[in-house]
Amino acid sequence: MPDPRSLATARLSVVAPCYNEEGSVTDFVRRVKAVCESLRCAYEIVLVNDGSRDATLPVALGLASADPAIRVINLLRNFGHQAAATAGLDAATGDVVVLIDADLQDPPEVIADMAARWEAGADVAYGRRRTRRGESPLKLISAGIFYRLLRRMTHNDIPADTGDFRLMDRRIVEVLRQMRERHRFIRGMVSWAGGNQVAVLYDRNPRFSGETKYPLKKMVSFALDAITSFSVVPLRLVTYLALLIISVALLAALTVFVVKLSHPDYFIPGFPATMLTIIFFGGVQLLALGVIGEYVGRMYESVKSRPIYVVEGIYQGGGESGAIRRQAADPAPASAAVPRL
Repeated sequence: MPDPRSLATARLSVVAPCYNEEGSVTDFVRRVKAVCESLRCAYEIVLVNDGSRDATLPVALGLASADPAIRVINLLRNFGHQAAATAGLDAATGDVVVLIDADLQDPPEVIADMAARWEAGADVAYGRRRTRRGESPLKLISAGIFYRLLRRMTHNDIPADTGDFRLMDRRIVEVLRQMRERHRFIRGMVSWAGGNQVAVLYDRNPRFSGETKYPLKKMVSFALDAITSFSVVPLRLVTYLALLIISVALLAALTVFVVKLSHPDYFIPGFPATMLTIIFFGGVQLLALGVIGEYVGRMYESVKSRPIYVVEGIYQGGGESGAIRRQAADPAPASAAVPRL
């Protein structure tokens, strides 16, 4: 009986979201193919074009026309990195699936180490960054604070210093395909799925070309998605803050009452004190409403049940003929029970 954890009898899918990666996608595919061929396993490379504004799609189609192992999923517009990654995971057919960005910051050669961990029994082998070259001190510090704060605020053991670069067994991918929330934090979702998850250390490279797709605004939005998707601690913090303020207010009122009895003329009522009190409590109320609003807004987005992404078409390489076959695709499956694309 063949070993179910042998790459010799397994199919490997490499999923890569691409947004304005015309300068790196060719080298990315070349390096991924070299790794897959060294592993001597059947494989496919799924490139997801997330509404790129440059020549990423024509370059990807050109690569697919010469190689039947390459599929290109073209999204109708830019839906964001997490949605594009979801589209690739939904379409992947492999027994083992690797999620990696096409910007070559995460070296494809690390896939071989991840595959070895899978053969040894791991359900997930995630990349943990040992060093992060080419990134600003602000991003490094903010990322470190974010991951450590997130681990304290959630019940899931989300590893620090990791991204979405990881290898997953098919059963973990099937769990992800059932999770259709709109505001997605895939690395947290994978941790939630459980199983035997192990780290693979690597050194992250600077971008091969182009510029970062995660400026400060997107990083803040991504952090909010992560926290509100996996934690209700912000809501509880508002409650704790309210209890603290009420306690301080009662203590202050008691102090004023006692001092007033012993020194009737000690306190002089004034407009500034009144205004400061109003502003302080008004700010606390707005803070509470803002936190609640974040959760209500996400519930509002979820109940509309819109698809996470919309696919314009899936393009399959034609090998020596150079032909490209286009397959129209429906929106994302509602659950893992729906046939794969």
